Order: sequence, then structure tokens, then C-alpha cells
Amino acid sequence: MLKNLIGKVTKIYNIGRPRVVVGVPSGITEVEERAVQESIMQAGAKEVYLIEEPMAAAIGTGMDISEPSGKMIVDIGGGTTEVAVISLGGIVTSHSLRVAGDELDQDITNYIKKELNLAIGETTAEQIKLQIGCAMPLMTEMSMQIRGRDLNNGLPKNINVTSVQIEEAMKESINKIIEIVKTTLEKTPPELSSDISEKGIILTGGGALLKNLDKLLSKETGMPVYIAEEALNCVVKGTGKTLENIEKLRTVLVSAKNRK
Repeated sequence: MLKNLIGKVTKIYNIGRPRVVVGVPSGITEVEERAVQESIMQAGAKEVYLIEEPMAAAIGTGMDISEPSGKMIVDIGGGTTEVAVISLGGIVTSHSLRVAGDELDQDITNYIKKELNLAIGETTAEQIKLQIGCAMPLMTEMSMQIRGRDLNNGLPKNINVTSVQIEEAMKESINKIIEIVKTTLEKTPPELSSDISEKGIILTGGGALLKNLDKLLSKETGMPVYIAEEALNCVVKGTGKTLENIEKLRTVLVSAKNRK
């Protein structure tokens, strides 16, 4: 996949081996760092730089990461939830949790199988999450019809599911995300916590779009919570901006930190 992607880029822009910036989970180990770098180099890159995903997300939102004030970013992607407090161009404290969008899809699949005796696929589970999934009760309960395989007789079957049911299905995983945010806040220096309390928490990633997640997080932390514009693309945009301004933003790169 990497070889094909790099091959297409070099062909379209008629360039040699490209310089690549890759977003990685916060807290990546040196062994994992080397593994990522080596795989990208073998795929045809000239240079490889790594940036932690919450930092990339912050840059992608247009946040001024160089300011001394504290800022909290919560990036809920497909495989991981990244929580970080950023100040003076660096990550002060961060946590990475392997509970995110994919896990929520699996929760929905398991719930419908256990409670409604219906087998559904990953695509259907994601559609349910996007259409009626919520972290807190909606003002008006929503429902949708889904199609799956009846586990009693193996035949196709249509049923209706409600937002209340899907909220219940995802509740445990959402609580884990809330707890990791609280844990990160507890480890944040008091002066930076004060800044976050005033300016709020920024949500990015596809998971940020889950209905009422911002309201639940605000209720549980007592802080304002905002969903970033183009939340789904913040990490990609931030990684791109870093590549465009590699010399100016070199200090945010993981490899640059390790060489200090």
C-alpha cells in the first residue's frame, strides 16, 4: 500500500524519493518508531519524520501551539483516542487509549447480536453509529431500520433500532474515553488546567462527530468542549502543514525529541 501511494505521488509530481511525515500515537516507543521509519523508507521515501497525532490534530485545527497557555486536544480516530495537553510547542502530558471509532462499531455489533439476536456487518454498525449513535439521550429519540441475519433461523431479517439502544451499546467504551480525559486533566499542571478551563477542550477525529459527546464530556469535566471544524481531517491537515513547514515545525517531530 505504501509503495503504491509513494509511487503515485512521485509519478504525478514527477519527483524522486519524497520526504514523508507520518502521524503516530502519542507515547510511541523507540522500537515502534524505528519500525515505522524503516517500513516507510523501504516503501520508497527519502526522509521520514514522525509526529504525534494529537499534535498534528492541534496544528490541523489552526491552533497556535507555540503559545505558553495550555490547550487540550482529544482526537478520537478509528483505532485510538489520543488526549494531550499542549503548551510552548510541545506536549506537556498525554495518554493514548485503544478505544475509539472501531471499538464503538464493535460494541454496536455485539449489542445487536446479544440483545436482538441479529448478526450485522461492520459497515452496517458504522452506519448505525453515524445516523443515530449518541453519547447522551437526544431531545427526540431517533430510530432506523437495519437488515441482518436472524441468528435463530439464518434468514435475512429487518428490524428497527433506536438511539437509546445504541447509546446503551456504546456506553462502556464512551466512559473509558471520558475517564482517560479526566486522568489527563488530573496530571496537568494547575496553571495549564486553568487555561483549559477558560478556553475549553477541542475534539477532533471522526469520533468527535458522535451526537452529544461534546455535551457529555463537558458535563463530566466541568469545562467547555468544542468540536473542531473539519474534525475528521484535522490530523491529515496538520501532518500536511508540518511537511510544508518542516524547518519551522521541526521541534514537534518525535525523532527530533529523541535526538535531544
